[in-house]
Amino acid sequence: MTGSSRGIGRACAIELARSGADVVINHYGAPAEAEEVAGEVRALGQRALVIGADVSDEAEVQAMVDRAVEEFGGVDGLVTCAVYSDREPMLTADMAGFRRTIDVTMWGTFNALRAVAARLVEQGTGGAIVIVSSPHAVVAVPSAMAYNMAKAAVDHMARTAAIELAQFGIRVNVVHPGWTDTPGERKFFTEQSLEAGARNIPLGRLARPEEIGRLIRFMLSDDCAYMTGSTVVMDGGFGLPWWAMDRQDRSGA
Repeated sequence: MTGSSRGIGRACAIELARSGADVVINHYGAPAEAEEVAGEVRALGQRALVIGADVSDEAEVQAMVDRAVEEFGGVDGLVTCAVYSDREPMLTADMAGFRRTIDVTMWGTFNALRAVAARLVEQGTGGAIVIVSSPHAVVAVPSAMAYNMAKAAVDHMARTAAIELAQFGIRVNVVHPGWTDTPGERKFFTEQSLEAGARNIPLGRLARPEEIGRLIRFMLSDDCAYMTGSTVVMDGGFGLPWWAMDRQDRSGA
């Protein structure tokens, strides 16, 4: 699981451990946080392998998958959570951050998808892959062009992979989490702006990481054995056309 030292990735790792899965905890420059997650996984009676790797580096991702196979004897699936994002208007964007956003968010997803899918095909056991994308894939959020571009590419990447991998019994699906209460949001928003933003969501709050984690656990399970190439949105109603109306106008009048 990429990007699993914090936020949605962390919650997903713990939820998967609760369902009986051994988990690879991938991080980039956050070993202490990753070890904390591993400790929680082990406390649930499952094995955890902590691996630091830059997902934008194809060789590092391949080494991570090889290490997981060596430790666990194989792989059953993949969750991609690793992202990077700078937020600046296009005309003034720092291009190093712009490229880093695409390298981690788009190429990092591809590198993990390709390496794990190749291993699943080699094993001949089928498997399930969940790509964590974003409403940014379809909503042109200003000052987030690189992230918007990367997530749109990730969605199309997943659908293409679903077609190519179906013959091997490998399912590929996408989840669009809405605004979620994670440490990463504090890079762009104050607590006050997060609270104000939450009030504009129809359900009146941000998502909790563990809610997204439970959804991903379900999507990986055999309960979703006939679902591939799908995008599941869990955003508290943020994408509904009436989300920006005054709250007093939402009563149905």
